[in-house]
Amino acid sequence: MALIFPLLLLGAFYFLLVRPQQQRVRTHNALVSSVEVGDEIVSAGGIVGHVMSIGERDVQFEIAPGVVVTLAKGAIAQKAPTAADTTETAE
Repeated sequence: MALIFPLLLLGAFYFLLVRPQQQRVRTHNALVSSVEVGDEIVSAGGIVGHVMSIGERDVQFEIAPGVVVTLAKGAIAQKAPTAADTTETAE
């Protein structure tokens, strides 16, 4: 009887904290692996640019003509919405 409450707390802890974090990590890893050369991405710092090359641990992307920045793959926040994505949501 004394073990029921701690077990319930552990179960709640798992479903409220651990499981959602694992899902966020899975989603981010899927995003990072789907990035291809030519995609427009947004960094965690809010910098928008086009992917020029993809390495094992980093990505080089162009933020302005002739300005190429190296970014760790983990710092990719999202793919920038394309013009087709914006017109679909506007309709």
